Amino acid sequence: MRSKAHFKSHPLHPILVAFPIAFFIGTLIFDALAFTTGDTAFALTGRHLNIAGIAGALLAAVPGLVDFIYTVPPKSSAKKRGAKHGILNVLVLGIFVFVLAYRQDLQQVDGIMLVAELAGVALLTVAGWMGGTLVHRNQIGVDIRYAGAGKWSEEYHEEKKEIKVALVTELLLNQMKLVHVKDKRIVIGKTERGFVAFDDHCTHRGGSLAGGSLICGTVQCPWHGSQFDCVTGGVKSGPAQESIKVYELEEREGALYLKLQVSG
Repeated sequence: MRSKAHFKSHPLHPILVAFPIAFFIGTLIFDALAFTTGDTAFALTGRHLNIAGIAGALLAAVPGLVDFIYTVPPKSSAKKRGAKHGILNVLVLGIFVFVLAYRQDLQQVDGIMLVAELAGVALLTVAGWMGGTLVHRNQIGVDIRYAGAGKWSEEYHEEKKEIKVALVTELLLNQMKLVHVKDKRIVIGKTERGFVAFDDHCTHRGGSLAGGSLICGTVQCPWHGSQFDCVTGGVKSGPAQESIKVYELEEREGALYLKLQVSG
């Protein structure tokens, strides 16, 4: 799914995380040199890198939090992975804040600092592994493109019994559009058989179907390949076992209207 924190469709979080990674690892390297050689110049460089790493981590955390809240599909395995990724990074930040505070009264690096920094870099490695999985397996931040140069489309609407969700000419063949209606995420798609509407939630691990592929009336989840019939919602291929919910669409005066059952 396309990142909500981006510049010209390029997600900001993956760009910014390179800085705290480099600075925190650099902190460990220069403090280790200071510890083994006794050279205070190395310790001073380590302190500067320590400060830069904290600043970089805080900066990178902003678009990361935005993506966690607004881009990662809710009630999914990626949401759990994203939460663990964020918690680990907060721990890393806390460790290096502690190191910075601890080193203020020292002229030289000691073993406590090195052990803390080793732990921080180890946690940073695990968090980075999870972040890579979020991008390369769960495709968080990926900007979808369709044949004919069709681009990712997403809209937010108030909950009503009937909602105008698209123009008939808006979607290309096999193109999808993600529509948010209160706590519902619904995909609008165009197939050879006409327009379809279904839940944006794979029943296997909660992947975003809007970020998958729509071909011949079948939508495929981008995470593990489960396939669903867009008209009936039935499972055509696993690992998913449960059907997805489908919704009624009405075409009227050149527009598509989504029919919902609104409580109350």
